[in-house]
Amino acid sequence: MGGGVSRRGFLKGSLAGGVLLGSGFGIPRPARAQANLRFSTWHVPLGYEVKTVWVPMLEELKKRSQGRLGYTLFAGGALGKGPEHYDIVAKGLSDLGYFTATWTPGRFPLTDVLSLAAWVEGKDVAAEIGNAMYRRILHREFPGVKMVELNGCIQSFLWTKKPVRNLEDVKGKKIRSPGGQQSQYIKALGAEPVFMPLGDVYLAVETGTVDGIVTCPPLVISFKLHEVVKFGLVTTFGCVSEGVIMNGESWKRIPQDLKPVFDEVCANPFHTTGGLNREVYRAMMKEIAELEAVLKPAETLFVVDATAFANNISAGLPLILAGTITPTQLITAGLTDVVTIMTRLYSAGARNILVVNVPNVGLTPAFQAQ
Repeated sequence: MGGGVSRRGFLKGSLAGGVLLGSGFGIPRPARAQANLRFSTWHVPLGYEVKTVWVPMLEELKKRSQGRLGYTLFAGGALGKGPEHYDIVAKGLSDLGYFTATWTPGRFPLTDVLSLAAWVEGKDVAAEIGNAMYRRILHREFPGVKMVELNGCIQSFLWTKKPVRNLEDVKGKKIRSPGGQQSQYIKALGAEPVFMPLGDVYLAVETGTVDGIVTCPPLVISFKLHEVVKFGLVTTFGCVSEGVIMNGESWKRIPQDLKPVFDEVCANPFHTTGGLNREVYRAMMKEIAELEAVLKPAETLFVVDATAFANNISAGLPLILAGTITPTQLITAGLTDVVTIMTRLYSAGARNILVVNVPNVGLTPAFQAQ
């Protein structure tokens, strides 16, 4: 999906797609729709997210409602920049849409728990965790809107122009951060975090404004970042806390008999559509490797034993665990176990927890450095 399109062609297609989707042209809408839902997202129109999750989700909602719920999709920057998307929905500019809590630091502090550096290989799993955390405690941070689904994304990696073999290769480098916990992790490695919107990252890397980026695999492909970063350090930095919300008044206007249908389709759109799930994640990693990015499993940068972990966690120190909780254990743990782990870490005062995989854990030979 990522090959064969030039940077210029990609941008032209994204801009055109944003206008077309935002204006409603080219999207079939049933004439007898009782509600036309305006869906907004900062994701680019030609990316994985829009093509494999949002459009299929909205089409499925239209199908299951027998045409009573239509939609207009506003993708890319059609309604505003990434950090503005919570307010775009909350203030009624759109009816529902995708927002990223991490991009507005300090506004959703509890929700930052979802951006702790766990290893999650699919947004279907991330949504299960986020929805459970929302029901348990995070609902306190979202009054006045309907939380459709909440997730911590999938793990982000460190992508650089030059290979990173040890800590010395990272120290002093300027690394684009999505914000939140990831900025603390970058600092802990001796680098300088630089926050900037994803749309600015390509040029920033190309011109040397930043030396690398921390982001998740789908966005490397969607934003064509593989053209400017050639090395991926496969170690989890966690990712951002984000999800789909719906304007409170818009939710009230949904016919009562369709509300259960809406929840069934949208509460975990990644499960509903099969987009960005665990199988797709593995395919994306192979695609990135084929796009000439060298993926290297991280070596253990720090080792913190269980005793040190127990003694220092309350101080909120930047910790990297090796041999205590491995990515494989975290993935295969039951949902309750994962939620409990995250809740206990956060309740104990932990804010900068970095879980790094030991070399080769959970990686197939296709992902090894050549």
